[in-house]
Amino acid sequence: MPRYAPFRGLAAAAVSLTALLAASGQAPAQTPASPVVDASAWPSANSPDAMTDAATLAFVEALLARMTVEEKVGQVIQADIGSITPADLAAYPLGSILAGGNSAPGGDERGPAQAWVDLARTFRAAAAARPGARVPLLFGIDAVHGHNNIVGATLFPHNIGLGATRNPDLIEQIGRATALEVAATGADWTFGPTVAVPRDDRWGRTYEGYGEDPEIVAAYAGRMTLGLQGVLGQGRLEPGHIAGSAKHYLADGGTLHGRDQGDALISERELIDIHASGYPPAINAGVLTIMASFSSWNGAKHTANADLLTEVLRGPLGFDGFVVGDWNAHGQIEGCTNESCAAAFNAGIDMFMAPDSWKPLFDNTLAQVRSGEIAMTRLDEAVRRILTVKVKTGVFADDRPVEGRVEVLGSPGHRALARDAVRQSLVLLKNNGSVLPIQPGARVLVAGSADDIGQAAGGWTISWQGTGNTRADFPNGQSIWEGLREAIEASGGTAELNAEGAYETRPDVAIVVFGEEPYAEFQGDLSDLDFRPRGPLALLQRLQDSGVPTVAVFLSGRPLYVNPEINAADAFVAAWLPGSEGGGLADVLVAGPDGRPRHDFRGRLSFSWPRSPDQAPQNRGGADYDPQFAYGFGLSYSDAVQTPALVEADEGSGASSMRFLADGRFVTPWSLVVRDSGGEARIADGARGVSPRLLVTVAPVDGQGQESARLVTFTGPGQAIVTGPAIDLSGPDYAGAALTFRYRIDSGSASALSIGLGNGVAPLAGGEGWQEASLPLSCFRSGEAPLAGVDRAWILTAAAPATVAVEDIRLVVATSATCPSAAD
Repeated sequence: MPRYAPFRGLAAAAVSLTALLAASGQAPAQTPASPVVDASAWPSANSPDAMTDAATLAFVEALLARMTVEEKVGQVIQADIGSITPADLAAYPLGSILAGGNSAPGGDERGPAQAWVDLARTFRAAAAARPGARVPLLFGIDAVHGHNNIVGATLFPHNIGLGATRNPDLIEQIGRATALEVAATGADWTFGPTVAVPRDDRWGRTYEGYGEDPEIVAAYAGRMTLGLQGVLGQGRLEPGHIAGSAKHYLADGGTLHGRDQGDALISERELIDIHASGYPPAINAGVLTIMASFSSWNGAKHTANADLLTEVLRGPLGFDGFVVGDWNAHGQIEGCTNESCAAAFNAGIDMFMAPDSWKPLFDNTLAQVRSGEIAMTRLDEAVRRILTVKVKTGVFADDRPVEGRVEVLGSPGHRALARDAVRQSLVLLKNNGSVLPIQPGARVLVAGSADDIGQAAGGWTISWQGTGNTRADFPNGQSIWEGLREAIEASGGTAELNAEGAYETRPDVAIVVFGEEPYAEFQGDLSDLDFRPRGPLALLQRLQDSGVPTVAVFLSGRPLYVNPEINAADAFVAAWLPGSEGGGLADVLVAGPDGRPRHDFRGRLSFSWPRSPDQAPQNRGGADYDPQFAYGFGLSYSDAVQTPALVEADEGSGASSMRFLADGRFVTPWSLVVRDSGGEARIADGARGVSPRLLVTVAPVDGQGQESARLVTFTGPGQAIVTGPAIDLSGPDYAGAALTFRYRIDSGSASALSIGLGNGVAPLAGGEGWQEASLPLSCFRSGEAPLAGVDRAWILTAAAPATVAVEDIRLVVATSATCPSAAD
């Protein structure tokens, strides 16, 4: 789910979406009717009888009978801790809070674990002080590869790595360890397991899936549920366990072109056989909640698809828990906004995830119940499910025996489990000349990003995108470099770290660690599978030309086209996103003092590896299946395989090839976000949409070609933002580069407009008609700070009403460009 910090200080606009679009001559986009489903074609599953045992039902019914309509409405709304205070609960009896990926106690993402405990206790005390029924809160969080929001927690490999282990027992152990660390900090519920089946690796959430084939997902879904929740019994969950949430229902991994929040244009048979595979085992294991997907199936948004949310999920799938929406996903439904959406609730969403829209949503939902737009029977149904889950989770109990035991975070046992998971996840793609394992007594050069735990951990680490983390953020972790040094020295060798690969004494072998920078969700969407950074390839080739045997360790959230890098290395290891226990790599790569492997490679590809950057999606059993490395591939030390040189595709590189908006579309992985005082909204197709409070609208307009530009209309302060994965613009590839675009100011003053990139801001020049802007990257540098980790590459900010058309946004080599002066 996306995690946005609200754009504070902007006024709200009281204008309807329909009126706003009508005034600009645009018709709102139509949402097709839900596809008709054949419920008889779906598999059979059932929540355990213990979900609705007699004692629980009696308690729930008695409580429900005492609740006011206001208390009932409060139960179906969840707010983010960044947008609600404990004092708010006196007037708004909400049922749940969450900590989004960018939220933390007091806004301090790096605060101590005890601060999380204190926050949970403060909110619970405020809920208990309310008059009336005093239903306790349910506190949810994204603990998707360990308790990843908390400094010092154990960070396990992301799911893509766990899929390579083919080990359901390991998955259950990881679920159990994660649950204990979450419970220790006061939370009750995690938004996992993810049971997506990613079918197009361009998707920015590929690494959240266990594999491209439903067999792995089906084998893991129930076991992760049991690890998180334990076996569902007649009473509450056992201490140290938390509620799970199978997500994202449904086919989030099957969207066209791998677009996050996109549309799965597939048959019902494929929907069932591929994308529903994880839900029956999770439901049979007792998963307490299910999260609906942002995405669509054949044009119908899942968040308002009654056929899937009610007829299928409550019918053949036999689910008795509650369904929660994703982050303001209800606002994407036709006729809805973030602040009002009876359609989603009536379709089967039991709890709105309304992080920053919870207050008006409460008022509007209450009014809809009173008017009859939402039937009281439907409200009671949803509240009954939520209360049942709360009973099972144990929030009504007075004792919380695990809460406050923050010493379990990063405990030796959990770290050992994570290290073992890393060992099992590694996939060996090449080992020419038996360069691996590293032999005793070797002089080893370690280069690249081996000492960067943040990169190894990926997205969903401390923050939503996982960017900006340093070694200090992982006090209980061990970097890949630290693990290698420890193992190499223990076997009588020497290890030297030099990120650039420089050395004075020629090494016996070099290990180069490199890969993707962290990203999450749509900011990781790609247009192709090319690994674009050229620095690692140049380093590998330089070592190769020097005759130094070289091992490449590739960190990535998906298979990528790296044939040149594989050719430039003697050995190549797919390490995925291993998390905080880098020593697990050393356990496999470095031999013991006797020269024998201490651990063998066990990992096998759970995703097919591409042969070229633009190859069609490769999935086992699919038509024209021809990957570079097939699903299930992985070498062991006993395999005497000499990998021949791989065919390399022609590629472009550098700033000259980086386009953001071209030919009327936003180039993946870049997308458009609009922001106002109500928060941010992603324009799913990059063409038409509005910000949460309707202060910013976007629509296609003719530029150099038909609808090649975007018309951004500000009726008040706001922003239009081109966002994507973090990129490093400080290197030599971008020396002399400039941000360029064409624009036309149709209304408003240029003095109220500015252009940003990263944290830097430059003025926008006024003038008549279409103009060319060419802004050197130096215009956006703040002091001496380099432009590293830039994930917002173009930001149009308006401080007052204005209308601006823009097209052809890109980075180009333009050494003659100069920074503009302030607009007149």
